[in-house]
Amino acid sequence: MNSQHRPNSLRTFTIVWIGQVASILGSKMTNFAVLIWMWQLTGEVTPLSLLAFFNQIPILIAAAFAGVIIDYWNRKLMMIVGDVMAGLSTVIIFVLFLTGNLAIWHLYLTGAVNGLFGYLQELAFSASQALIVPKQHYVRVGAMGSMKTFGSGVLAPALAGVLYYIIGLSGILIIDFITFLIAIGTLTLVKIPQPKPSEVNQASTGKRWQQLTLGFRYLFNRPSLIALQLFALSYIFVDTASEVVAPMMLARSGNNTAVLGSVQGAVGLGGLIGAILLSLWGGPKRRIQGLLIGRALVFGGEMFLGLGRLPSIWMGANFGAGLFKPLANSCESAIWLSKVEPNVQGRVFAASSFLEGIISPLGLLIAGPLADYVFEPAMMPGGSLAPILGNVFGTGAGSGMALQLTLFSFIVVLICLGSYAFPVLRDIEDSLPDHDVEAKSA
Repeated sequence: MNSQHRPNSLRTFTIVWIGQVASILGSKMTNFAVLIWMWQLTGEVTPLSLLAFFNQIPILIAAAFAGVIIDYWNRKLMMIVGDVMAGLSTVIIFVLFLTGNLAIWHLYLTGAVNGLFGYLQELAFSASQALIVPKQHYVRVGAMGSMKTFGSGVLAPALAGVLYYIIGLSGILIIDFITFLIAIGTLTLVKIPQPKPSEVNQASTGKRWQQLTLGFRYLFNRPSLIALQLFALSYIFVDTASEVVAPMMLARSGNNTAVLGSVQGAVGLGGLIGAILLSLWGGPKRRIQGLLIGRALVFGGEMFLGLGRLPSIWMGANFGAGLFKPLANSCESAIWLSKVEPNVQGRVFAASSFLEGIISPLGLLIAGPLADYVFEPAMMPGGSLAPILGNVFGTGAGSGMALQLTLFSFIVVLICLGSYAFPVLRDIEDSLPDHDVEAKSA
């Protein structure tokens, strides 16, 4: 890294972070309010799931070319564009709602636009962190990112749930628009440096296809990063487990939405506290330890969600799982930031997102059928597994999903602990030099 670009404080990151905290809080409040509006309008779950689908699909498509855009275009401008497009979407929804013309397909369209530009914005911010954050604070800023995510996850539903019945959807949309203005304002106050071209870039200039595939080639030329990527691809089991959490709790609590909200709030509270503690601590010296042990502890907690039958146990298990999520997520982010050169991080991170985006939806696709046609029937009275596991998970509605959650969470724990047997991943911090070390030796 060039010395003129070597950051010496968290000032720039903190200013941008404050704006992003406001923005994500407003966005999650709007998302919560929109879900209530859609549920009141249709009374069906399918439109809600389709909204999430249309929000995610553009990300998979964009990941194929987004890295080139981020590495060559002005990253600060891309971040501002992301907030501007989100603000415009909010204005469009607001106008359509006030005129009585808002339809569900409008939300699908604006959700796709927000998904695309939100992804580009987040990618630009992630790829800029190595240029605005001192290396010793990588884990700490990861913790601040978790504080942003989990803090808004606690506050947004609570605020939107109260305000929706006071100021309605239109009032929440106005608040959302104000938060976008705050985010844009903070970006105008800082300078986001652009990375200088390196040999990695120069070796592939002149051919568009080489630029598009550079991120993939960068990964495949570094076995340790491939090992880290393969570890991430194992999250197919994460989705297979986590997708049944909400319906399992509703089924086992008699459709008590208050219980569901309390349990979901517990993971947000745990994550917020974990992020605060991590930001004060700074994280372990061996970041791979924080990733593997942290993620094993997260899904150890998820196992107790399936094994428990009382709301108090669910809340405790979810709080514990949330407590360790910032540790695992921040350590993983710190490894990527320290090992990948800043001027190609856009393309490398996009390639990583693309690979995860291909595999991850498979977990979502199989989770429902497994629950509906395999585990739930097997754990009903008289089912094939009820005589064997009925004493552990009970029988009846939700018991099969509890088994599914516990089983696939246990698989994730085994993957985390088993990863210690592979030196290419376990020793990644020793075998693969940090990008600034490579630059000095060159």
